[in-house]
Amino acid sequence: MKILIAADMEGITGVVCWDHVSPDHTEYPRFRRIMTEEVNAAVRGAFEGGADQVTVTDGHAYGRNLLIEELDPRAKLNSGSSSPLSMVQGIDQGVDGVIFVGYHARIGAQNAILEHTWSSERVSNLWINQQPFGETGLNAAVSGHFGVPVLMVTGDQTVCAEASALLGPVETVVVKVASGRTSAECLPPSVSQEKIQAGAEKAIRNLIVGLAPKPLVVPPPITLAIDFTNSDMADRAALLPGSHREGRRLEYTTQDMLTIFTAFRSALALARG
Repeated sequence: MKILIAADMEGITGVVCWDHVSPDHTEYPRFRRIMTEEVNAAVRGAFEGGADQVTVTDGHAYGRNLLIEELDPRAKLNSGSSSPLSMVQGIDQGVDGVIFVGYHARIGAQNAILEHTWSSERVSNLWINQQPFGETGLNAAVSGHFGVPVLMVTGDQTVCAEASALLGPVETVVVKVASGRTSAECLPPSVSQEKIQAGAEKAIRNLIVGLAPKPLVVPPPITLAIDFTNSDMADRAALLPGSHREGRRLEYTTQDMLTIFTAFRSALALARG
């Protein structure tokens, strides 16, 4: 059984501000170590639950956060950018289930640490088939395109609730309770790691006995809608062939989720200028 662990950073315990996750800040080194430890906890739990192979994908910013020298040696690491499947690189390699570690809520969510959707500078909202989506939903839908279910999500209470509402009986581990965008009651790392390990083990066992959520499959035709933060960004993003623009909103419709994901990333790259 092969498991992918897709890791982000804003949902790691202790993280409450951008300084904690920005490589140019002095606080970053300690939090990348905590991120690595939470990923290791998920790796341990996955193997204890029955996994034969575990691959980890570093999905925060440029994908160069996890300390490979401190990573559980049983796991392999996808690192760097820009990979074809980004935050879930490797999901197309015969994976049986995916675990999201350190995730955050979608843009606009209340009481959610550093909530955003892919880019806090460019994206003010994202919909897929008229349903609001964040990174949890987007990456779950890409995983679902390959028939892979999301088994567990870790982060604050808001992203865990978001995941449960979208995915059904997914295992969740709340490592901090947000009281605002930059404030939360956080578990000590030793406690968060214990909970993540136990949750990952349970999630894998659920998969084995048929109690895991079904893959998130978005039915075609699929319409992507992005609200950009300003019209200059929409001007540039509208250069995407096949897209349709109204004001700051860009829409794109096609038949499969993988093309939607590529269109989303392409539109954001164009919007950056």
